[in-house]
Order: sequence, then C-alpha cells, then structure tokens
Amino acid sequence: MKLLDKLIDKRIAEYQNGLLAAHYAEVENMYRQTRGWRHDYRNHIQVLAGYAEMGDLEAVKTYLRELRFDLENVDTVLRTGNKMTDVILNSKISLAKSKNIAVIADAHVPVSLTTSEIDLCIIMGNLFDNAIEACMQLSEEERMIRIYMDMKNTQLYMSFTNTTAHKKQKKEAGRFRSTKGVGHGYGLVRVDTVIERCQGYINRNSEDGAFTTEVLLPQ
Repeated sequence: MKLLDKLIDKRIAEYQNGLLAAHYAEVENMYRQTRGWRHDYRNHIQVLAGYAEMGDLEAVKTYLRELRFDLENVDTVLRTGNKMTDVILNSKISLAKSKNIAVIADAHVPVSLTTSEIDLCIIMGNLFDNAIEACMQLSEEERMIRIYMDMKNTQLYMSFTNTTAHKKQKKEAGRFRSTKGVGHGYGLVRVDTVIERCQGYINRNSEDGAFTTEVLLPQ
C-alpha cells in the first residue's frame, strides 16, 4: 500500500510540475509585457505631446484609447512579489472569472519562500478550487471569493473566504464534513497533511453564507 501511495504521489508531483511550468511561462510572459510597457512609457508621452503640439485632438483621443486597451491587458495580472504565487493565483483567478465569480485579491509575498512550490500548489490550489466549487452553487450575483496574503513576522499568512449556499456548518471529529458527499474531501485532507508536515497552522470557520480558511506557514 505504501508503494502505491508513493507511486501516486510521484505521478501527482509530475503532473503538478508540468502544470506549474506551463503557468510559470505564462506569468513570465506577463511580466515581460509589463516591463515592456514601462520601457515604452516615455515614447508614448512623446507621441501624445507631438499630436498635442499639432493640435490634432482626434489623434490624441485615438492613441489614448489604444493605450488604455493595452494597459488593461497588462493590469489584469496580479503581482504579489513572488512569481510562483503569481503563477498559482493568476491561473485560478482566471478560472474563477471565466465562471463569473467575483474575485477580490490582496496579496504581498516575499520573493523567496522556504515553502516548496509543490506544497504551495497543493495548499493554494485546493483552497481555491473548493472556493470555486462552493460559489458555483450560487447565482452569479452572489458568487465571491476574497483572498488575502501577507507576512506575519516570520510566517506566511493566507486567508480564503468564499460565499456559500450552506448555513453555518458544525465540525465532526474536529473537521468540517465535505459538502460534496461521500467519496470527496480528499483535497482538504491533503492540505491538512502538507500544513502539518510544514509545521504550520490551519483554521476553518463556517458562517451562514460564507466559509473562511486561514493558514500560517513558517518561513
């Protein structure tokens, strides 16, 4: 059984590594676009100044519309300070928005973390996926996920809150039972296992219409 568990963990790790590599390349490209826009900023100002000197107001308006569209594409990227966190959050935020879920994110993460990229992916990925699934039980105008991440002394703090169709849940044997039914909830167990191995802390809180998970990871 242990051999089978190791084989499963290895395959999961290989899959996640491939997924992270793909998303990492996407975010790296977004970073390049941002740096490119900043580099071109002076050139854009010079062009606008030239049109203004010629009194060509229509050319100024057209150029500003093009710049606004270009900047909006760049500004859709969440930049926390840590590229791997950006990889995970941006991919999940994009998924949530494609399902018409409002996302409010405020994240500030150090460039370097001691928590492994795989562990970050497991924790953040599962928490975000659970939040998305919970929101999908609601009407579009009620769907919302709020994410907050920052350092608290030497620990990385993260909080995931999502709206839910369920009333306040009660814990059973110290845990909230999965609302997905029998045979589900393995993601939550996996998150708990990783946090315990990292000597971190996790707290879940259920209220009417909302569910919050808080995590602390030593760095």
